Amino acid sequence: MRKIKRKACFHVYILRCKNGAYYTGFTNNLARRFEEHSKGRGAKYLRGKGPLELVYAKKYAYFLTAMRAERDVKRMSRKKKDELVAEYAVKSLRAKRASAGKPRQKRR
Repeated sequence: MRKIKRKACFHVYILRCKNGAYYTGFTNNLARRFEEHSKGRGAKYLRGKGPLELVYAKKYAYFLTAMRAERDVKRMSRKKKDELVAEYAVKSLRAKRASAGKPRQKRR
């Protein structure tokens, strides 16, 4: 039996709790999942640990790839996660600066 590869959009993400702890997960709808976590309807681990901050997110085309990436991030040391988060922050800032001043395209 062949495995069927489901192509979609999956995200691996890291949230930072108010106490500085990280929570790693993956989802097919990042905005919805973040809202669930923020309202206490997500993982039990995060209940009462807000406000939460999304400090890292990476998009994957395949479910299995995202699941493996989540596992790899969860296995990282705190130092490695800090480096990953810092690198993401720099990339996000560069992307914002690059898009600043460019006119927004109108949606049709």
